[in-house]
Amino acid sequence: MYKIRTYNQISIKGLERFSRENYEVASEITHPEAFLLRSQKLHDIELPAGLQAVARAGAGVNNVPVERCSEQGVVVFNTPGANANAVKELVLTALLLSSRGVHQGLNFVQQLDLKQPAEEMAVYLEQQKKHFAGSEIAGKTLGVVGLGAIGSMVANMALSMGMDVIGYDPALSIEAAWRLSSKVGKMENLQSLLARSDFVSLHVPAIEATRHLINDDSLGCAKQGMVLLNFAREQIVDSEAILRSLSNQRLGCYIADFPTPELLGHDKVMLMPHIGASTREAEENCAVMAADQLIDFLENGNIRNSVNFPSLIMERSGGSRITLSNHNVSGVLGHVLSLLADWQVNVIDLLNKSREQLAYNVIDVEGEVSDELRDALANIEHVINVRVI
Repeated sequence: MYKIRTYNQISIKGLERFSRENYEVASEITHPEAFLLRSQKLHDIELPAGLQAVARAGAGVNNVPVERCSEQGVVVFNTPGANANAVKELVLTALLLSSRGVHQGLNFVQQLDLKQPAEEMAVYLEQQKKHFAGSEIAGKTLGVVGLGAIGSMVANMALSMGMDVIGYDPALSIEAAWRLSSKVGKMENLQSLLARSDFVSLHVPAIEATRHLINDDSLGCAKQGMVLLNFAREQIVDSEAILRSLSNQRLGCYIADFPTPELLGHDKVMLMPHIGASTREAEENCAVMAADQLIDFLENGNIRNSVNFPSLIMERSGGSRITLSNHNVSGVLGHVLSLLADWQVNVIDLLNKSREQLAYNVIDVEGEVSDELRDALANIEHVINVRVI
C-alpha cells in the first residue's frame, strides 16, 4: 500500500487516479512515500525519511526545496503544459485589454449617474466613447520570449489572430520546436526581439539566469510604446525599471499576473492576482498529470517531467525491478552490476541516465531481490537510495 500525503485542495479527478486497493491518500499521512501539492511551501517542512517523490500540480517549483530533495534522492515532478491553455487564453485577454481601452471603459461606465435618463446617457456615451478608442492587434508584431509549452501556444494563437510573431528561446527543445508554427520568426537575441515587437509576452522559468531579464538595459532596446505582458514569474522583471520605462514612454503599458506594491495604482499598469492557471480545467489537468506521474514512478520506477532527475522510462521485462539513484560519478553502475553478479542475480534489462550531479538507474532482474541484497546495494559508495519494485 503506497501512502500519498496531499497539501492544498487537489482536484478530485486527480485523486481518483489512485486506486483504493493500492493507495492511501490523505492530508494526515504521517509516513508518506510521496507528497502531492499545489502551492504549499515545503521549505520549512522536514522531508520524511521514506519520502521518494514530490509531485507539484503546476509548472513552477519555487515552493519546493529542490536541492534538499536531490540530496535525499527525492524525485521532484512538475506538470509542464497542463495549464498552458489557461495561461494562453489569459494572455489573449491581456493583449486585447492593452489595445482596446476595455478596462478604462468599464471603469468609466461604472461611474455614470444612475439617476440619469437612459436617452441622455446614450447621448453622453456617444460623446465620450472617443476617449476609449483603441487599435486592433491584427497586423501587429508579438514577440514571445520562451517557446516552451505555453510560449508556443501563445505564438500559434497570435498567428491565428492575424499577428506577426517572432520568438526568442536560446534553450528551445526539439519537442517545443515541433509544436511551433514555421511562421514564427526566430530571433538571435532578446534585444532584437524587443526592438521589433509591438507586444512582448514572457514565458521563461524563474531561475538565476532569468532574474531581472527585463531591466533598464533590455528595455532601452524596446520599440517605442511597446506593451509588455508578464504571465511567467515576478522575478523575471525589474519593477523599478518598468516604472522608469513607463515614465519616459519607452514602454506603453505593462500587464502582469504578479502584483507588487510599487506598481499598484499606475494608470499604465494592469495587474491580476496570479490567476493564469486558475481555471477548473487547468487544475484538473495538472492534478491528473501529477497523479499519473507519481503512479508510474511508484509502481514502475519511471520518471517523466522531473525537475531534478533525468527522464527515464523503461518497459517492464518481468521479474523484479531495482531502481537506484546515485551521485553522478564514474564507477557506480559497474559496482552495482558486479555486486549483482556476485549474488548470482541475472540482469534482464537496464537503463542508466544522468542529469547534472545525479544519476538514475532502472534494472530488471530475474527472480526476487532479498532485503540483504537491497541493503548491500544501498551501501555502495555514492548510492543515495535503492528501491525494489
